[in-house]
Amino acid sequence: MKKIFALILTASVVCLGALHAQTAATRSSVTFEIKNLGISTGGSIGGLSTKVNFNPANLGASTLEASVDVKTINTDNDSRDEHLRSEDFFDVARYPKISLKSIAFKHRSGNNYTGTFTLTIKDKSKQVEIPFTFLDKGNTIEFKGTFKINRLDYGVGSSSMILSDDVTVTIDCEERKAESARL
Repeated sequence: MKKIFALILTASVVCLGALHAQTAATRSSVTFEIKNLGISTGGSIGGLSTKVNFNPANLGASTLEASVDVKTINTDNDSRDEHLRSEDFFDVARYPKISLKSIAFKHRSGNNYTGTFTLTIKDKSKQVEIPFTFLDKGNTIEFKGTFKINRLDYGVGSSSMILSDDVTVTIDCEERKAESARL
């Protein structure tokens, strides 16, 4: 049952956001994958909220903050989802959000960038590097990135012979540019 816990973030995993101002999400997904008994399994997490000022011409002034609502974790298995929300994993009663905050951005090539972020899960913060692509599509912008984290670094679950410690998080977000960013 100790499956995916999706740190997503974030993030995060986090959709990484907007060009120069407020934007409105037109599409976003934060998904995760982890091996359980050697088989890849995964899910998603929703409630993405972003505050972004990303400008490829001025990466030093670019910023990004994002969070996801851990209560929305979905692995297509209600029993597993409830277990992931429990104190054994995410403890959503005490830690309802996973957050991501930028530290710095680097241009790699073309539309490819790397961001250094502080990822916070269950009040445990660590720096992570997230490679991503950024596309300016006129009225919308798109961010896509994939990264790995160790769930034990954030106190998500415990050591296990059947559940991998490594989680792969993928963020795919498209947002409508604010009027001021379209100029």
